Amino acid sequence: MKTAMLIEVFGYIGSFLVVVSMLMSSVVKLRLINTAGSIISLIYAFICGAFPLALMNGCLIIINVFNLFKLLKSEKQYDLVDSKPEDSFVNYILNRYRDDIKTYFPGFDGKSCGDRAYIVCCEGKPAGLLLGTEREKGVLDVIIDYSTPEYRDCSVGTFLYDKLSAGGIRTLLFAQEESKIHSSYMNKMGFVRENHTYVKKMKECVTRK
Repeated sequence: MKTAMLIEVFGYIGSFLVVVSMLMSSVVKLRLINTAGSIISLIYAFICGAFPLALMNGCLIIINVFNLFKLLKSEKQYDLVDSKPEDSFVNYILNRYRDDIKTYFPGFDGKSCGDRAYIVCCEGKPAGLLLGTEREKGVLDVIIDYSTPEYRDCSVGTFLYDKLSAGGIRTLLFAQEESKIHSSYMNKMGFVRENHTYVKKMKECVTRK
């Protein structure tokens, strides 16, 4: 393959990554992929002598790095609202994020919501929702454990599980149909698959001081 063609392919890769980054629901992923695409596009612009394009991509890199630093370093302040499945705020979250919830929990029909609802808020905004049924004292069957797109860095789950553990929940069980993305999340959060059920022993949680 000729050098000129390789350079063109290199430029297309950069442009492709920038476009793909706009499809990310996670702000962190958006910034990371956009930065990678901008770096490639910056190199391509220098090779081609397109200095206005190089300047634009250089600015994008600086903006992305600055915002990534703020996102990763800032300590989010969460609040837990112990609610009921029939509460109007729970219904608002289920309706507001209906399609996104269906992506992560394809088996959730919106009708079987259990008898427990825990809402995690960040500065008054909904950041997460856990619906479940208390099978027996200290054992919670999880129906959905959802985080809104802006808060998908596992911090919502860490906060929630700490609070549930402090409130007497010893075990979380998740046996619903889930997506591969959510399975990956549960593995990160310490769930262990036993037959067709994901199990988390809450004693593994470290309570924040």
